[in-house]
Amino acid sequence: MWIIFGLLAIGATLFNLYTFSVGKDYRLPMAVALSLTALTVCADYSHLAVWVEAEDWAALADVIPGMGRAWWVLTSISIGLNVLPIFLERAKEKQKSKA
Repeated sequence: MWIIFGLLAIGATLFNLYTFSVGKDYRLPMAVALSLTALTVCADYSHLAVWVEAEDWAALADVIPGMGRAWWVLTSISIGLNVLPIFLERAKEKQKSKA
């Protein structure tokens, strides 16, 4: 399930950036993309909880260290890309006010 949410989050992020680039309102796609990112992390956590219940410590020891770093990096990238239009819009407004 987390793979599906992850792919949807990537698609929503790309749609968010596209929506901003064509000058349309990007706030709803941004909210959807960030929500899907959160759902991706929650779904993966649930998947790992099943391994804990099964006491599959070897699988957890193999997966958790790498996945933990990956989720931090990927979530940070998702947040950065999704809020990028806000900063670009503010910079554009700042340049217009100076002119």
